Amino acid sequence: MSKNCIFCKIINGELPAYKIWENEYFIAMLDINPAAYGHVLIVPKAHFVNLHDITDEYAREFLPFAQKITRAVMDVSGAEGFNLVQNNGASAGQTVMHFHAHVVPRRIGDGLSLSWIPKSQSKEFMAEMTEKLVKKLNG
Repeated sequence: MSKNCIFCKIINGELPAYKIWENEYFIAMLDINPAAYGHVLIVPKAHFVNLHDITDEYAREFLPFAQKITRAVMDVSGAEGFNLVQNNGASAGQTVMHFHAHVVPRRIGDGLSLSWIPKSQSKEFMAEMTEKLVKKLNG
C-alpha cells in the first residue's frame, strides 16, 4: 500500500467510495467523475503503479472480475456497448498512479470519444518494426 495513494486510502477504509463489488483481489466502485451513466473503476487491493508492475496472479484474476462487472454495468445501465480502458503513465492519461481500469458504458451517439487518427505506414516500416519486436520478445 502507498500512504499517499487515493485508491489505497479507499481500500484501507480511510476514504469513502461507492463500492459495488469486491473479492480478495479487486474492488469495483463508481467513478466519482463519470464519463457516462454507470462508469465503474476496477482497482486491485494491492498497490501496483501500472500494468508492468501487476503480478501474474492479479493479471489472471483481472479478466474474470472485469467480465462480471461489465455484465452487471451493461444490464443496469442499458448501454449498447462499453469500453474497458486501462491507462499506463501520465502521457497515456493515467491520473492516479495505481493500476486500475475504467468500465465506460457506451451508446451510439453518446458524444464520447476514445479514438485516434489512423496513420498509414510503409511496408518497410512495418517489416522493420515487426523484426524489432519479434527479436525483443524472443530475447
